[in-house]
Amino acid sequence: FHDHALMIIFLICFLVLYALFLTLTTKLTNTNISDAQEMETVWTILPAIILILIALPSLRILYMTDEVNDPSLTIKSIGHQWYWTYEYTDYGGLIFNSYMLPPLFLEPGDLRLLDVDNRVVLPIEAPIRMMITSQDVLHSWAVPTLGLKTDAIPGRLNQTTFTATRPGVYYGQCSEICGAN
Repeated sequence: FHDHALMIIFLICFLVLYALFLTLTTKLTNTNISDAQEMETVWTILPAIILILIALPSLRILYMTDEVNDPSLTIKSIGHQWYWTYEYTDYGGLIFNSYMLPPLFLEPGDLRLLDVDNRVVLPIEAPIRMMITSQDVLHSWAVPTLGLKTDAIPGRLNQTTFTATRPGVYYGQCSEICGAN
């Protein structure tokens, strides 16, 4: 797609530079060109066609990258006020709540407003599908180190896919205005 879009951009830049060169080097003595309805129609329709030629491959690639056909693991994440519920749907019945640790329960090395009592455990180098929803109000499920941010909306099931490429602790964080905590 990059090469496709770049060729279109090069063509447009070349045509604009050519038109500028002609404007600077010739005398504009032809008065019939000011009434050219055909020319106005062409330079109105041509940009629309160019945008369509860029948009169609882009949309196809966007939808192809959004879907993982065979994920190794599917996790459902339900947002509540002040905590998240996680459900490993591939392992029926494995459901737990994840609360942020209050400052009194933090141990040395723990991160304030990031550490939780129950962490989600994920495999590395495996495609993971995360289904995200909310039970009460709008929430935002975000893990910046994985490049993820998906809104949790009551009554709607959003989906995101990712692959953890290295072992470690990935902290999720609130990326919206979440109130007292």
